[in-house]
Amino acid sequence: MAILVCGAIAYDTLFSFEDRFDSQILPDQLHKISTTFLAPTMRREFGGPAGNIAYSLAMLGEKPILMGAVGEDFAPYRQHLKHFGVDDRFVKVIPGQYTPQCFGIADRDGNQLMAFHPGAMNYGDSNHIADVPDAVDVAILSPGGRAAFLQHSRELHAAGIPFVFDPGQELPLLSADEIREIVEMASYLAINDYESELIRERAGLTLDMLRAQVKALIVTRGSKGAEIYADDSVHLIPRVQMDAPPIDPMGCGDAFRAGLLYGIRHGLDWRVTGRLANVIGAIKVTSNGPQNHFFDWGRLSELYLASYGEALPLPQGMAGA
Repeated sequence: MAILVCGAIAYDTLFSFEDRFDSQILPDQLHKISTTFLAPTMRREFGGPAGNIAYSLAMLGEKPILMGAVGEDFAPYRQHLKHFGVDDRFVKVIPGQYTPQCFGIADRDGNQLMAFHPGAMNYGDSNHIADVPDAVDVAILSPGGRAAFLQHSRELHAAGIPFVFDPGQELPLLSADEIREIVEMASYLAINDYESELIRERAGLTLDMLRAQVKALIVTRGSKGAEIYADDSVHLIPRVQMDAPPIDPMGCGDAFRAGLLYGIRHGLDWRVTGRLANVIGAIKVTSNGPQNHFFDWGRLSELYLASYGEALPLPQGMAGA
């Protein structure tokens, strides 16, 4: 039995500009802007929500099945995933295409300019859930192209596989009817507080309406922690207090979702699942990039105890128990 992770797999190329953008941008000349920002530092990271989630699941001792479409430049990323034990059989290389690429530059005030090239992601619907011969306990549908989003949600539902609907930045691409359709098919919904408002405005679905349609509704609220609505209860999940300062939030939500999937697969109660997810997300924030954090069950248990005043329960047979 396995966890299936569907969505985008991407390279993130990040630059740092040591001044402020407004020092080189004339507000009254934006209609004919032409400028260059000197970026003395650059990082290239492995990213994309599906890749990020699979990475943290592998850290938890899982062997997640990753499904996505990539380009001919994917070889270094594939080697990275294989090293950590991710099942890449359903990562399809599209000839003549690049792996999705995100380019971003940030100034010293934290303002960002981003560009995204979808590349092979436009062919994500060339993968089919029926192609996976393994028994799947639970899947997650993370952003990976509108066509693939719709196709995979319907195929997961038809196959009777419970899945987490994780709309993320793809939410604005879905119509009101499409949002309602996927919510009706999903077993779980994971969103942040902004996305909850966007769903309410676009599809007319309030939190009460959403929680009535899924087994569990998970709403993350940044530094305020998270809320999990399940079994007619609301579980408030406080933030984790870390000794190390936060460095980079990129990929934090994906690390959190890995914890959710682990808890769902292993039958942990929602309070423990949410707290485990919070701990993993907090560890990720203390490192640059979405796939440079490391942990084992010893560290998870230590942080869980320090943050919540009780031991992290490890059911028999769980990885690291």
